Amino acid sequence: MSELTTLARPYAKAVFEVAQGAGDLARWSDQLGFMAAVVRDPTMKAFLDSPKLTREAAADTIIGVCEGRIDDQGKNFVRLLAENGRLTLLPEIAAIYEVMRAEAEGKVEALVVSAQPVSDAQKSAIAQSLAKRLGREVELVCEVDESLIGGAVIRAGDLVIDGSVRGRLERMAANLSR
Repeated sequence: MSELTTLARPYAKAVFEVAQGAGDLARWSDQLGFMAAVVRDPTMKAFLDSPKLTREAAADTIIGVCEGRIDDQGKNFVRLLAENGRLTLLPEIAAIYEVMRAEAEGKVEALVVSAQPVSDAQKSAIAQSLAKRLGREVELVCEVDESLIGGAVIRAGDLVIDGSVRGRLERMAANLSR
């Protein structure tokens, strides 16, 4: 996965700089998100993996599917990626772009994985605590994973807070085995 990130980062950075300069961060988010969804589609993925497919035909196909959802700059970006054989990087480019956008806008997305559903009051408390700690506006995404037994794991950027019972048991087992 890190190789994909290394390959995708320069493209994401270039798009981000163009979007930021034009004040079009949201428009580029929409375009990249749609292009990434198209490329992620299993049928499209199989089509793009065909050895008989020319790079120009791949670009034309993606542009055709995205018609009305991407502008001329988006089409040029697809052609550039196709020329360099990098169309399959679109999902990674979109993800990196979103991180850059959130950082520029002073926002961070935090994933809360808990053993049980999180109440609105708990969401509010978690978001406020993280905002205070990170100095950014926090957007929470909540998931339930019953294998945690109890508690929650919170991931926000590089920060990971493991307050799950499963995590505590794993740390205790590691300490006891030393």
